[in-house]
Amino acid sequence: MTSGGKRVFSASVIIILGLVALGAGFPTRFGELADQALGAVTSMFGWFYLISVFGFVIFLISLALSKYGKIRLGPQDSRPSYTFFSWVSMLLAAGFGVGLVFYGMAEPMQHYLKPPFADMPGETPESARYAIQYAFFNWGVHQWAAFSVVGLIIAYFQFRKGQAGLVSSVLSSVTAKHPKVRRYGSVLDVFAVVATVMGVATSLGLGVLQMNGGLHFVFGVEEGWQWQFIIMGVMFCAYMASTWSGLDKGIKRLSNLNMSICIALMLYVLFTGPTLEILKTITLGIGDYLQNFIGMSLRMSPYDGNDWNSSWTVFYWAWVIAWSPFVGTFVARVSRGRTIKEYVVGVLIVPPLLACLWIGVFGGAAINMELASDVGLAAATDANITSALFEMFDLMPFSSVLSVVAIMLIFIFLVTSADSASYIVAQMTDGGSINPPLYKRIAWGVLIAAICLTLISTGGLKGLQSASVLSDRRQMLSQLYRRHGETPVGADIFEADSLAEEDRIRRAPDVKNRRVNPRDHH
Repeated sequence: MTSGGKRVFSASVIIILGLVALGAGFPTRFGELADQALGAVTSMFGWFYLISVFGFVIFLISLALSKYGKIRLGPQDSRPSYTFFSWVSMLLAAGFGVGLVFYGMAEPMQHYLKPPFADMPGETPESARYAIQYAFFNWGVHQWAAFSVVGLIIAYFQFRKGQAGLVSSVLSSVTAKHPKVRRYGSVLDVFAVVATVMGVATSLGLGVLQMNGGLHFVFGVEEGWQWQFIIMGVMFCAYMASTWSGLDKGIKRLSNLNMSICIALMLYVLFTGPTLEILKTITLGIGDYLQNFIGMSLRMSPYDGNDWNSSWTVFYWAWVIAWSPFVGTFVARVSRGRTIKEYVVGVLIVPPLLACLWIGVFGGAAINMELASDVGLAAATDANITSALFEMFDLMPFSSVLSVVAIMLIFIFLVTSADSASYIVAQMTDGGSINPPLYKRIAWGVLIAAICLTLISTGGLKGLQSASVLSDRRQMLSQLYRRHGETPVGADIFEADSLAEEDRIRRAPDVKNRRVNPRDHH
């Protein structure tokens, strides 16, 4: 390990342990401060997020179509290390696979209930069309723009210029002229490590809780820390085995399996659901998305004070920018040998297209079922977003099998994310080595699991969720304090009373008119 790698490793561990101690020791206060900071940032700089991400999209497309699109990310005679299928599978696994499984159906349903910008009444055919349009937008090209820019810069400097595969590589041209700036590169690398580890540990914790909820829904498994520890233990063993196998065997094989299961599940829902309506929904949704692309990209509400944009689109862009060091570094690692044009098409176009197909199938099926016979999916989604997908499966043939497959898919996505994170963090703390040592990958994998278990057992996920740009206080309580009856496990009497009041409101006749806060999406 280089001296720079040692400094990044030591500083990262100290900061991470400090954040975990604060989140675990003072979860309520830490969560409040983090959520207030998140609200202030999205409110004050929302315009900047919109312009920046839109600018990334324009820049990447222009670069791909220019003469520079023929440049390879590596020696000019190099060729891609992975097949197109494996490459795209790994991109999806690292980017947003597990989020798409959970919210591909739930987000359109939420927009159907409460349309974006309050432009129309909810639960109407008009709001159904609008819901698909904005769900496509939120999970489309823009979400991958930040990942693509960071990954392209790192891949170019790493494979074309022979520099370290680090986020700080973006400063190389500056540090060459101003050596005093070089020390700030380590600060950037430390930030990338901390953001990756805390974000992945928090996501794993939420995934464990969501899997526990799915097992409870399907099999009646008790919701509590005992089962959550068991789930985390099985997950830890799985991603340690994958880490031991290496990138080409572990992550690649799991990603290919993920993609195959996703395609099979999507085709099953397409052909057993309202097939014709789903196909029409996808076609119309893509048309609306392309037609309103620029308007949605830059839309804000400076005159009427509507905060939908900051709660949804700006929140998404803040999340992808926070995660871009991790996803971008991983994307760079698996993209060696491709031309810039191939890279942009593959990273900026293909994953969003697959996401839109997934949302069109699952969201389209759910909305069409609801419009046709009011099957209760809207109310179920509003009541508990984590079980909404399972509620839809309950209306389809072989519902139990579908639920088991979905739980398995979520599990594999989480394992792949943890394995990818262990690999990338090891790379970041080993001077950007393209093949970090096994002991370091295992060390980070163990630390991520330990952090996750600590946060689950103490309720500290509440604070770090906002700090990682993941969720708000309301969804933290409903997801992180799993309930036995009316009382959340581990909650004090005041929090129990608060949740009981939320339950009473949710069961009221006007439940469908309540505002849904979306900051529980990642």
